[in-house]
Amino acid sequence: MASTPLALFVGLPNPTLSDDEFALFRETNPLGLFVGRRNLREPGQVKILIERFREAVEREDAPVFTDQEGGRVQHLDAGPWPLFRSFGQFAELARHDLALGKKALRLSSQAMGTMVSELGLTSGCSPVLDLVFETTSAVIGARSFGSDPDFIAALGREVVDGLLETGNMPVMKHIPGHGRATRDSHKERPVVDASRETLVATDFKPFVALKDTPWAMVAHVVYSAYDSELPASISPTMHEVIRNDMGYEGVLVSDCIFMESLRGTLPERVKQVLDAGSDVALHSHGDLAESEAAAKAARPLTEAAQKRIAAGQSRLGKLKVDIRAAHAEVEEMFKSVLVA
Repeated sequence: MASTPLALFVGLPNPTLSDDEFALFRETNPLGLFVGRRNLREPGQVKILIERFREAVEREDAPVFTDQEGGRVQHLDAGPWPLFRSFGQFAELARHDLALGKKALRLSSQAMGTMVSELGLTSGCSPVLDLVFETTSAVIGARSFGSDPDFIAALGREVVDGLLETGNMPVMKHIPGHGRATRDSHKERPVVDASRETLVATDFKPFVALKDTPWAMVAHVVYSAYDSELPASISPTMHEVIRNDMGYEGVLVSDCIFMESLRGTLPERVKQVLDAGSDVALHSHGDLAESEAAAKAARPLTEAAQKRIAAGQSRLGKLKVDIRAAHAEVEEMFKSVLVA
């Protein structure tokens, strides 16, 4: 009987899997692989990389994630793939014509989902449901649909459903909301001092509206009204808020543990995330030594996490659209309303 996977995503420095990495992953059996631009060159290479990782962990369905939202956050931007618009641009279209904006976003999400699934990738870690304000850190910016939580939820639904239809796993982020953070959690620890009442009425609202999304990525942001010291990703209190107050029952994965909002060694960060209540720790960079250290600190997936993952898998559809034709149709929708 195969061993239970570790509650860990690992990363790679190169577009190929070395023999030493293969051996480490065969031995430790991390749940999944997270790939970025450095790993994604062209379709044949991507497929071989994914197949080799799955061969290493001996699971044909081992998840392989990337960041593929559209706009400036799309890691499939160096090969023969179409470039997708940002959520901010879709929001602008939807403010001109809500029905057209939703139609365009659904079709674009189906094209994105088809593209990502055809490569063998499990998810592009989308949509972003964070609010954006004038004071919001630029790390969010046009990745957001705006500042209206109901509008965000309505557009986010098109992304979630469009991805699910095409067999690509949606991951809503960054639960419970990065939008009020004025600092970039990649570089430092942001603190949000808004009241509980404000957070519930605004930042939390899109995530609650889309709480049926199978996966959610937890923010490295402090919400002082609930926990004055620890970011949500390593706060047991905030995990209880997400699970109980917000009613989220899907898979919780941390944002990348390399981000400077967290403190301590890499193994300590893995342990902090899992101790807080996340199902999976995301270690998305990493050389061989770092992957080995992260694996030693991780633990097997809990039975509850395995059930959540399986429940998400059961919802994936098999729709495939013509990627370039759909992308071109979306562009025509923009031209019909907007100049840009």
